[in-house]
Amino acid sequence: MQRFGTLSFGHYGPLGGGRELTARDSLHQAIDLAQGMDDLGVNGVAFRVHHFARQQASPMPLLAAIAATTRRIEVGTGVVDMRYENPLYLAEEAAAVDLISDGRLALGISRGSPETVVRGYEAFGYTGSEDPRGADMAREKFDLFLRAIEGEPLAERDATSPFGGGSGRQRIEPYSEGLRSRIWWGAGTRETAEWAGRKGVNLMSSTLVTEADGRPFDLLQAEQLDLFRAAWKEAGHAGTPRTSVSRSIFPITTAEDELYFGHSAEGDGIGYIDGFRSTFGKTYAAAPDVLVEQLRQDAAVMSADTLMLTIPSQLGVEFNLRIVESFARHVAPALGWEPTTTS
Repeated sequence: MQRFGTLSFGHYGPLGGGRELTARDSLHQAIDLAQGMDDLGVNGVAFRVHHFARQQASPMPLLAAIAATTRRIEVGTGVVDMRYENPLYLAEEAAAVDLISDGRLALGISRGSPETVVRGYEAFGYTGSEDPRGADMAREKFDLFLRAIEGEPLAERDATSPFGGGSGRQRIEPYSEGLRSRIWWGAGTRETAEWAGRKGVNLMSSTLVTEADGRPFDLLQAEQLDLFRAAWKEAGHAGTPRTSVSRSIFPITTAEDELYFGHSAEGDGIGYIDGFRSTFGKTYAAAPDVLVEQLRQDAAVMSADTLMLTIPSQLGVEFNLRIVESFARHVAPALGWEPTTTS
């Protein structure tokens, strides 16, 4: 593990006792938390993206705000649901955020997970998928998105235009050099991981794997990472791809931590998603020295270069920053991490 960051689900709404976290609160708290994490030298901050739900549905304005008010931390998503996207508009937005951040965008994209509505992307105007889950549409759009951020000319110039027309074809603007190397694909299966390796994009392994053969989650996920790297190498891509995994990890250092998380530690879970029997990762909650030993035994955490901590965003900036700081001070260094502030 060389890097770590956070993955926020960005939930807002009623908190109980007459209290409510509004969409405005959620956005402002996300910015404040990212600024605090940047000061700690944490490597990245990412947000889940869900539509028709009280979460971060349109992440680009938030990422731009964080990018403009931080110096080192990567800003990203885990993940943008490509079924809902116009690939060329997403390419324009991604390039703009990457330029604002001076190359700190880590944009995670995928087919997307189940939503709270039925085929919600069709309400956005994206129809014609032959797959009931829209996977074919997502990959087709992703191909066009990659072509756009690579700078491929995609539209014929208008020679009669009074605004600088000419001959030949025009690429999408703005263009951010190197952006393609900062694109990730979210994978929950071995097949998808291998596909991402062949495409030459980084791998963001999901919080679950759509397999359940009796093996622990970390071993299933580590195998997925290995298959991804092998596919990358076989495809002949240059360089070393990045990989990330997500975990719920809570260092218990205070009585308040014990109150909130003392009974949170649990083993792998088995359930169904999209009709597939799936394995979900465990929750880690223990004293820092115990966490270090537990995480050293997690094959996927040790295999990936980046670990994303899923955080309870509803508990506010101060509480979440303390969780992150405890991990940064007492756990992460023993796993090989160094803060960005030392480089």
